[in-house]
Amino acid sequence: MKKCLVTGVAGFIGSRTAELLLDQGVSVVGIDNCNDYYDVRLKEFRLDPLKECPNFEFYPIDIEDRDGLGKLFANNEFEVVYNLAARAGVRYSMENPYVYLSTNAAGVLNLLECMRANEVLKMVLASTSSLYAGQEMPFVETLPVNAPISPYAASKKAAEVMAYTYHHLYGIDVSVLRYFTVYGPAGRPDMSILRFIHEIDQGGKIPLFGDGSQSRDFTYIDDIAQGTILAQKPLGYEIVNLGGGNNPITITTLIETIERFLGKKAEIDQHPFHSADMRVTWANIEKAKTLLDWKPTIGFEEGVERSVKWYVDNRSSLKDLNF
Repeated sequence: MKKCLVTGVAGFIGSRTAELLLDQGVSVVGIDNCNDYYDVRLKEFRLDPLKECPNFEFYPIDIEDRDGLGKLFANNEFEVVYNLAARAGVRYSMENPYVYLSTNAAGVLNLLECMRANEVLKMVLASTSSLYAGQEMPFVETLPVNAPISPYAASKKAAEVMAYTYHHLYGIDVSVLRYFTVYGPAGRPDMSILRFIHEIDQGGKIPLFGDGSQSRDFTYIDDIAQGTILAQKPLGYEIVNLGGGNNPITITTLIETIERFLGKKAEIDQHPFHSADMRVTWANIEKAKTLLDWKPTIGFEEGVERSVKWYVDNRSSLKDLNF
């Protein structure tokens, strides 16, 4: 039974990926600093079921903690590192850019150094569709992503480049996954879907930046987690899009879909379009189909319905959550 490291294991993608790995009989060591970027109670909500699994170990280690990581690697023989830890959020990265660089770039360097020193030769690295700002759509992995429009995107670009350097110098096999607008049950409360569901349900106002015509290539969490696990295969160094692969969905359509499944109408709090936001994202996923034999299986309507149902089923646990 192989053992892997999942960083950011209390996060949205990290927790679901760890859950699926455990279902497959893999021993998982998970780390997370459980910072308060959003309500820590949601992170604990995700972690609690994992802690009940006999093949799961959790350590409250930050990937910026070089000494803590060094001890962890020395005490374990990892076959794969799934680096899903990151400072997320485009807009907040403009308020505190330093922490984005220290976590998303220097933290990745710490992991790569530990891998080099302990001869761990496979990393799956979470990256972002935010790198494609200003490029022609659908976004394909060969596009030059050299003009990031937020510190968040810039920090992710730095991580990709550093990972390539360690592949070149030390033979570390790296699958870089550019995720496209991940959503689903237990999602991040700072992202549109869970926040919109909550506000519509509670009679609050949805904060809408722009006129609602901006659109996203929404990708359901289970598909993202499955693709992340498939990316553990030897690839050398490859960048792969994981996205919905269909025509992008407008924010207006998202709101209308949530309204339909909740049976309630939304009130809108209009704001100007944010300069760090992308107007449209759309993934070309042919490479994922070819290299990983992956394609999304959960459509937008079904994914939103599942998300609404999860919220309704857990409404009592979420009522005091800070959105």
